[in-house]
Amino acid sequence: MSENNIKFSLSSEILEELNAYSEILKKDHSQILKEALEHYFEEQQKILLEKNLEDENAMTNLGFNEFWDDLDI
Repeated sequence: MSENNIKFSLSSEILEELNAYSEILKKDHSQILKEALEHYFEEQQKILLEKNLEDENAMTNLGFNEFWDDLDI
């Protein structure tokens, strides 16, 4: 399947909302979907970056006592 030919389906409820917002905002369906997907991708990028940071910190951040408990002096 080529990049420009993706098939997907939307529920009737989503289609009704898409039509309603298209009329209210005076935007075509493609523009609304494009903006919604851009917003979705931005949010997912933030989540992925936060998760990556948490995973990175989980490997490097030891509490004071955790560090010293396993250290022989």
